[in-house]
Amino acid sequence: MIILYDCATAPSPRRARILLAEKGIAHETVQVDLVRGEQLGAAYREINPQCTVPALRTEEDGLLLTDNAAIAAWAEARYPEPPLMGRTPAEKAEIASWNWRVEFEGLLAIAETLRNGSPAMAGRALPGPVDYAQIPELAQRGLARVQHFFETLNERLAGREFVATDRFSIADITAVVAVDFARVVRVKPGEQHPELLRWRAAMAQRPSMSG
Repeated sequence: MIILYDCATAPSPRRARILLAEKGIAHETVQVDLVRGEQLGAAYREINPQCTVPALRTEEDGLLLTDNAAIAAWAEARYPEPPLMGRTPAEKAEIASWNWRVEFEGLLAIAETLRNGSPAMAGRALPGPVDYAQIPELAQRGLARVQHFFETLNERLAGREFVATDRFSIADITAVVAVDFARVVRVKPGEQHPELLRWRAAMAQRPSMSG
């Protein structure tokens, strides 16, 4: 049995959901209510002391995976088809590079903007068990980073069907989640991002993207 600890409204577990769907990995889902702070409660801390989602428990292997990097590595090794992290050394390197860029330049910039600028996130500028104060200047910087990320991704997708290599990969999963998540800081693709809009419309046709 495989159990995914999820939150339907959060971007990080959405990455895991899409990955599992693309791999065709059957699993059970346990919802963790982030709005009500369930991830910080004693019951969930026993499951994942990092107090974050997603987390994935595999009873067959006796594993508890507590971040997207571990979940993706396990899923690719345990269920190699279809490959989402590349086949050849060159593909693996290109996909890893773009997946990291999308995460660092996109997802982390959005989180930086939201967590340092939203009154609802006061005292919770970083996820996890430790409370950190907001730094308003980081919200301003983060917003500039998000806008630059959209420009970068639009340029990258010119004449391309996918973010990395010539097939769908984990880099596309991360990028879809980042682009959609940016709406929480009032940034979304516009007419100045035609390649990004084209790619996102194509990604919407994949069944895994509906959740």
